[in-house]
Amino acid sequence: MRAYDADYVEFVEARQGVLRRIAYAVCRDDARAEDVLQEALVKLYLAWPRVGGSGREEAYARRIIVNADLDQRRRPWHRRRSAVPVELLDSPVRDGAGAEDRLELLTELRRLPAMQRRTVVLRHWLGFSVEDTARELSISEGTVKSHASRGLATLRARMGEQVGTG
Repeated sequence: MRAYDADYVEFVEARQGVLRRIAYAVCRDDARAEDVLQEALVKLYLAWPRVGGSGREEAYARRIIVNADLDQRRRPWHRRRSAVPVELLDSPVRDGAGAEDRLELLTELRRLPAMQRRTVVLRHWLGFSVEDTARELSISEGTVKSHASRGLATLRARMGEQVGTG
């Protein structure tokens, strides 16, 4: 066992739930989210000597999750499967939102195009800045603003004004 393995195991035990929820939100598919998360954890382990202890471990893992999802979607054998069971996700932070509202929001969020969904999840669910979202997705800040704006507009149109701007 390498000296830094214990740090890696401790990090995964502490953050795996959060990383799993991010993968579900990005992928919209429970089976693919598990695959993407496992791929992310393997890549994180391989990079741990370089990344561990730097304070950027979670950001690195999020980036791997987003990239792994993009890579899987580009594969010719990619097929859609069942939607993510809502019970597995933490609800987004919405003051006063009931369970039915959260279920409806998650359902509509899953229906957004992939990049709109990713930007809305990172910006308005996880609270990333425009700059951080752009860096996470490797796109320009203007593209982040555009996708987030379109995604929120679509959610508002489908759900009414109950969707906040975060």
